[in-house]
Amino acid sequence: MKKIHLLLLRSFARPFAVTFFIVMFVLLMLFLFKYIDDLIGKGFEWYTIAQLMFYSSATNVAMALPLSVLLSSIMTYGSLGENYELVAIKSAGVSLRRAMYPMIIVVAILSVAAFIFSDNMLPIANEKYYSLLYDVRQQKSANLLPEGVFSNSFPGYTIRVSKKDPDGRTLHGVMIYQTNPTTNNTDVLIAKEGLMYRTPDNKYLVMKLKDGVRYQESPGDHGYEPRQQFTRFRFKETEQKFDISFMKLHRTPESLFRTAVQMMDLKQLKYFGDSTRKQTDSTLMVNYKLITPYFKYFSVPKKALTRGTQPVTPKNADPLSGMTLQQKTTAMINALNEYRSLQEVIKNRADTYTEQMRNLHRYDIEYQKKFTLSAACIALFLIGAPLGAIIRKGGLGMPIVVSVIFFLVYYIISTIGEKSAKDGDWSPVFGSWIAIIFLTPIGIFLSYKAANDSVLFDMEAYRRFFKRLIGRKDD
Repeated sequence: MKKIHLLLLRSFARPFAVTFFIVMFVLLMLFLFKYIDDLIGKGFEWYTIAQLMFYSSATNVAMALPLSVLLSSIMTYGSLGENYELVAIKSAGVSLRRAMYPMIIVVAILSVAAFIFSDNMLPIANEKYYSLLYDVRQQKSANLLPEGVFSNSFPGYTIRVSKKDPDGRTLHGVMIYQTNPTTNNTDVLIAKEGLMYRTPDNKYLVMKLKDGVRYQESPGDHGYEPRQQFTRFRFKETEQKFDISFMKLHRTPESLFRTAVQMMDLKQLKYFGDSTRKQTDSTLMVNYKLITPYFKYFSVPKKALTRGTQPVTPKNADPLSGMTLQQKTTAMINALNEYRSLQEVIKNRADTYTEQMRNLHRYDIEYQKKFTLSAACIALFLIGAPLGAIIRKGGLGMPIVVSVIFFLVYYIISTIGEKSAKDGDWSPVFGSWIAIIFLTPIGIFLSYKAANDSVLFDMEAYRRFFKRLIGRKDD
């Protein structure tokens, strides 16, 4: 391998690693901002939040990898052009196309790795991420005892705390109502202050109360005595223990989420897509058999005709002509009932067919997305490398602006294409590949301009062109 190729690979490796982790960090922060209300105040262990962030990062690779390739390629070739290293490479007899060969090989390897990741690892990451996120969002809040509110968080108890110290453990003005199922009465406990803590196994919440009184009602000594006994207990210190096992994160079986398209690989998508397609075709074949019973034909037996009964002959192509008013009314009512029944059957069949087609489009779109991630890396590299050579700006200034613009164009077009394909307006193949089809010619055009030392972004060249144009008009 030539030293020029090693120089290019080293110049690309560092910006790519830095930009990839920066983009992943930004996307992770967006995830935290979106679900911060579902994570804070629920008493999760640190490793639960760490798992959720890790799985979220794995699902963000599909967006972070193409953007990192685009940004790092612009930074690499922009820095080489800014330091006149591209000029030295060209003066040594190495064209820009030959200088891009090792980078194309690296990006091709990244594309293959992206395909393997999206087909094998991404479905597993999506399954674990969405199942854990669902359980986290279903978890109840850990703020069991808010200030000044009667809380029913503990079964059988109603607790009110007047004030809590900043440490969150010291309580003031505690009032506890406990329902006694045996006597169908409510015991009341009032304490001036208390200390709240959890047991080491995190199964119980203990409240150590001080300076209080308990009021308890109980039946009399005799079973037939309607009057009850009222007892008052004063205490200097006592403990109340509450079961908090319901606060633990209860995991839903991950197998329940495996039917979603995001959790499937290519084989599963193809299998379920073919099954849905066959089911859709069979639905269309059954429609005619379901509709034909609603079309009724009447025939008059020959015996009835021989007895002097003659069929009604329509006049002026009007099937109701020749009937009496009562016969017309009966015929119209019967026809209206048949129409409503047929309309209901067709509506139900149409709704079923529409839902089946939506599922089929989802399978086809997800199948194509396994390949579009790899194609996006190559297409954005074809844009980023020549664009960096043309603008000749390195660092994190102009490259970030340009890369964000092109990535937004790619993301918006791909989102529109995917939505149109899901709605059935476009085919799933065209809707999934529309962004690649749009950006690839731009990359080829920029590569051609960069190979011929184009001044595509040189403002001075445009000023000279307009000056010459204005001069010709004056002449």
